[in-house]
Amino acid sequence: MNIDVIKAYILENKGKCLKIAAVTIVLIIALSISLSNKLNNSGDIVILGAYGSETEAGNSVQSAEAVGETSGPGSNIGGTVNETGNSVSGPGHGTGNMQGEKETTIAVDIGGAVKNPGIITEGAEAFGSQAIVVGMDVIRTIATENIPSGYEIVIHGGRKFTGLDALAWAKRCEELGAGELCVNSIDADGTREGYELTLTRLISETVRIPVIASGGAGSPRHMLDALTIGKASAALIASIVHYGEYTISGIKAYLHDNGCKVRL
Repeated sequence: MNIDVIKAYILENKGKCLKIAAVTIVLIIALSISLSNKLNNSGDIVILGAYGSETEAGNSVQSAEAVGETSGPGSNIGGTVNETGNSVSGPGHGTGNMQGEKETTIAVDIGGAVKNPGIITEGAEAFGSQAIVVGMDVIRTIATENIPSGYEIVIHGGRKFTGLDALAWAKRCEELGAGELCVNSIDADGTREGYELTLTRLISETVRIPVIASGGAGSPRHMLDALTIGKASAALIASIVHYGEYTISGIKAYLHDNGCKVRL
C-alpha cells in the first residue's frame, strides 16, 4: 500500500468561514482549496469543523457537497457527522480512499461516534467501510483499570473525557465497520514538535485498518517518523504547508528519498 500525505483545512465556525456559511462562500473556499491542491500536487485533503460536536455546527451537507464537487476525488469531509441523515450526501464521488481508488470519503465526528457508535456501521453499510474514516482525539493520562493503555478518548476539542481507552475504542471502531482511523494527539497537536509516536504505533499495531497520524507535524522528518516508527499508513499536516514553509511535492520527494512508497 502506498503511503499518502494528507492536507488538512480547518473551517472554524466562530470565524469567517462557517459563521457566514452561505453555499456561495463555501464554494469559494472549496474552489480555492481545489486550485491550491492542483498547483501543489497535493494528495488527499481533509476538511474539518474546528469545534464539531461542541456547537453542533460542523460541516453541513451543503458544505460537504460543495467541497466534494469542486475539490474532486481525494477529499474527506468531516465535522458533526453523527447521524446517517447528515452523511447521506457526503461521498459525492463514490467511495474508496487509501485502500483503493482516491474518492471522497466521510470523516465521522469524534463526539458523534462516541455518543452514537451505530453511525459507523450505518455509514459502512450505506457507502462501504472504505468510505468511513473515524476521527479520534486522544490525550495521555495515568493508566488505570479502565484506561490500561494510558491513552483516553476525549471529545469537544479535548475538554470532555469519555472514560474510553483509546486502544479498545480503536478496535471497536474497526469492528463496527470503520475503514480508517484518524488519530489526533491532543498533547502533540499544535506543538510542531512531532507526532505522538507511541500512541500512533500502539493503535497501528492494534487494528488492521489504515491509521492516519495527526497532530504535531513541524517538518517532513516528523512525518517520516510517524510512518516508520509510528507505523502509520498516512500523515496529516496543516500549518507547515498552509504558510508556504514546505510544499507537498517537496515533502513527498523527501519521504520517497528516505525509503517510503509515496503516492507521487
